[in-house]
Amino acid sequence: MKDPRIDLVLLWHMHQPDYRDAVDGSFMLPWTYLHAIKDYSDMAAHAERHPGVHTVFNFVPILLEQIEDYVRQFEEGRIRDPLLGLLQLADLDAIELDERALILDSAFASNHQTMLEPYPEYRRLYELFRLAGGGARAGEQRNPRLEYLSGAFLGDLLTWYHLAWIGETERRANPLFGQLMAKGSGYTHSERLHLYEAIGAILRGLLPRYRALAERGCMELSSTPHTHPIGPLLIDLACAHEAMPGAPLPAAAAYPGGTERVRDQIAQALESHARRFGEAPQGIWPGEGAVSDAFVAELARAGVRWTASSEAVLSNSLGKDGTIQHEGGRSWLYRPWLHPQATGLTLLFRDERLSDLIGFEYAKWNGRDAAEHLVREIEAVAHAAPDDGTPVVLIALDGENAWEYYPYNGYYFLEELYSRLETHPWIRTRTVSELLDAGTTRPGVLPRLVAGSWVMGTLSTWIGDREKNRAWDLLCEAKQAYDGVVALGGLGPAALAVAQRQLAACEGSDWFWWLGPQNPAAGVARFDRLYRHNLRRLYQLIGLPAPDSLDEPLNLGLAGGHHEAGGAMRRAHEPA
Repeated sequence: MKDPRIDLVLLWHMHQPDYRDAVDGSFMLPWTYLHAIKDYSDMAAHAERHPGVHTVFNFVPILLEQIEDYVRQFEEGRIRDPLLGLLQLADLDAIELDERALILDSAFASNHQTMLEPYPEYRRLYELFRLAGGGARAGEQRNPRLEYLSGAFLGDLLTWYHLAWIGETERRANPLFGQLMAKGSGYTHSERLHLYEAIGAILRGLLPRYRALAERGCMELSSTPHTHPIGPLLIDLACAHEAMPGAPLPAAAAYPGGTERVRDQIAQALESHARRFGEAPQGIWPGEGAVSDAFVAELARAGVRWTASSEAVLSNSLGKDGTIQHEGGRSWLYRPWLHPQATGLTLLFRDERLSDLIGFEYAKWNGRDAAEHLVREIEAVAHAAPDDGTPVVLIALDGENAWEYYPYNGYYFLEELYSRLETHPWIRTRTVSELLDAGTTRPGVLPRLVAGSWVMGTLSTWIGDREKNRAWDLLCEAKQAYDGVVALGGLGPAALAVAQRQLAACEGSDWFWWLGPQNPAAGVARFDRLYRHNLRRLYQLIGLPAPDSLDEPLNLGLAGGHHEAGGAMRRAHEPA
């Protein structure tokens, strides 16, 4: 019997869409800075403490751009995120009604089981809020009694909300956070300012920490097309039929100039990554793990060395060709793959079950038990593998949203997992580039790629129902209008650059993901409004009136619930 051995790639994907208004630069939702002080900082700290665990961290350029924007806001002393800005104000009794509403609408938007219930004083604020008539659903009338809640209440609420979003490693490193949590109530303006300044310090240090980890060789940084679009659909809307034949599609036959837009999105990602981290990325994680024959050909054309997607995509692709046999159990999954239309590009496909254990299951476990279980599952893959080469396991998932559902932001699970992997005698954690350099596993050759994503192996999360298809039609109409203005030379260079950035923001995947009845109603309503707002801004920037259709909500069914099928990570920040 052969000695067991296995190569493990841990890929953590970091992504937030562009929440900024294209005209005034204000942030319309706060999730970028909140995830930065909680998840991006914690994940860097775990990597710093365990340099023997080699990982891949994927940063979407539009996320990095927003983090840098927040750093500039702190440096300039001019905050354009209204929620963060309220933390600085001395007199919260004097704020406007819309600012009061912003605090009350935002400050309980989290997973209550892990981010509110453990803190008695924060829980007390929630109980007072409910007693005053708070907690109205999207579209319901706000109780006017909420206007009588005092500035002291609002100050404590703002403080606790931000304390709950501070990462566990940051709490342990900076005594300020523990002191504020121990005080519990009656926070002064000075204390809120100290908290505000500590948030700025976390944001300023974040990207330099990741660059330093990459330069030390224990981490590979990869990228995604600039604003996280579904590249296969930009190129060909009809490719959705490859994995779901007969699904209804938008009225538009195609997204105008989609291939050129994908090329531009890839080129911007390579350029911005090189500018921030000193060299272009070798790998591209596509938005939502969505791939197709045409899309991977564009990655290869741009000189990208590797990309990755998910198990169901690989299974669909192999199943289309009867000559491909799934020999050796699931050994077909645990190897690199090549593609005949993508010379020089290597593809990996994630193990969905192992990835989803982290994403959805282990939050309910004791951290030590969960880490031990995952290591045993990885060992089992090695023991079941055939003797020809070293199996490669890719575990890939969001590196931000899962931890909200873990006690202590996943601290104990991640510490146990990294400690076990760092000392394991024959599980080797590798970056993808290290894996390719080693050449220990012979790649297979794919006959083709059936277009799909890391959600059920299809593109159904972004196209195929009434609301999502209507969103594509609105985008196609806006792109036609944009192309017409550009063709006539109606924009100067500066105006064209701003309009093109806004177009790219409209192409992001999140707007389509949120539409439909499967997500929490309040989140759906916010993203529906934000998407239509972004399209209106695009029309404004190209000097044309926005169509009346943008005044009508896209989403008809606003039922509650979380969409977790096939490995799609939680994105809802609504009260439990």
